[in-house]
Amino acid sequence: METIDVGVPIERHVGEDRVALTPEVVKRLSERGLTVRVASQAGAKASFSDEEYQKAGASIVPQEQALGCNVVLTLRTPIDEDLGHLKHGAVLIGMLDPFDKVNASRIALAGITAFALEAAPRSTRAQALDVLSSQANIAGYKAILIAAHHYPRFMPMLTTAAGTVKAARVLVLGAGVAGLQAIATAKRLGAIVEASDVRPAVKEQIESLGAKFLDVPFETDEERDAGLGSGGYARAMPKSWLARQAALVHERAKQADIVITTALIPGRLAPTLIPVETVAAMKKGSVIVDMAASRGAKYEGNVGGNCPLTETDKVVVKYGITIVGFSNLAAMIPSDASALYARNLFEFLKLIVTKEGAVNIDLDDDIVAATLLTREGQLLRKI
Repeated sequence: METIDVGVPIERHVGEDRVALTPEVVKRLSERGLTVRVASQAGAKASFSDEEYQKAGASIVPQEQALGCNVVLTLRTPIDEDLGHLKHGAVLIGMLDPFDKVNASRIALAGITAFALEAAPRSTRAQALDVLSSQANIAGYKAILIAAHHYPRFMPMLTTAAGTVKAARVLVLGAGVAGLQAIATAKRLGAIVEASDVRPAVKEQIESLGAKFLDVPFETDEERDAGLGSGGYARAMPKSWLARQAALVHERAKQADIVITTALIPGRLAPTLIPVETVAAMKKGSVIVDMAASRGAKYEGNVGGNCPLTETDKVVVKYGITIVGFSNLAAMIPSDASALYARNLFEFLKLIVTKEGAVNIDLDDDIVAATLLTREGQLLRKI
């Protein structure tokens, strides 16, 4: 039986500096008998040279040849030109935005089998291939560094001969993987940190990192059920609870120097956590890093995030507040982000590639079934 070949193309989306496989994982695939073809310079922006890939066992090929392999590994859905180079029946694996109907239709029209790794269940077994967590961890870290860069004061408290400088106050909204990493990083930099989340179960995690949990007690069974989340994800909360949370966040944001917002709900618009009136009430010179940039509702013709004033991939100043709207924070640390993502891919490949090197799609496997977006051009996932 002829083994499959695995292709790694250059990511051609603007600002995407990551690469799907690193030399470390190429070597592990090569040792399993797989042929790996990496597009020339595919890893350059993540500091991985063609020579490193060759030493690991990969062949360096033009972009079209990498896209023409039996299995193609990417970070995101290839652009139209590259999607057209995938051969009918090929397998595409990556973060394919499974809730985007237009994108899913593009993939189906290519006549390929596609796996959207973001759709993997939040289970213990799936942790090793959880791309959302691996990349959110990096994004949460970067969000604090960016905030510190734009904040016009020190983060830690400093006592000097010229007097004492107060520690920055950081407010983190959403305590998933990204939020928890943001909390930990802010604490390492010496800030005073508060955090809020709809799920009461994260209170202990927040406090274990040295932050204060902003508690909004549940008053009804509906609020309590929503707060428990679903499948490891936050759920949309009832309006009654959101109104009380908004009032608390408004007051704490007025006291904060830095606000990090991380709230995303799969398949839905990002909720508004920092409305315009809250921005207007904040201290001049404060910073908002909106990690939901480009995923929120439209405001005055612009797509925002957790804050309506956020502008995608821009840094703007509104009401004297610096608002950062970078939509791909993980790609700003491309080497480590690629390394973690490549390991996620390796774990997923073990589920669909046999020891003999053939693709075997077992729909009795809950991870395989959940991530299968299209099969030979047929759209399988309801959107």
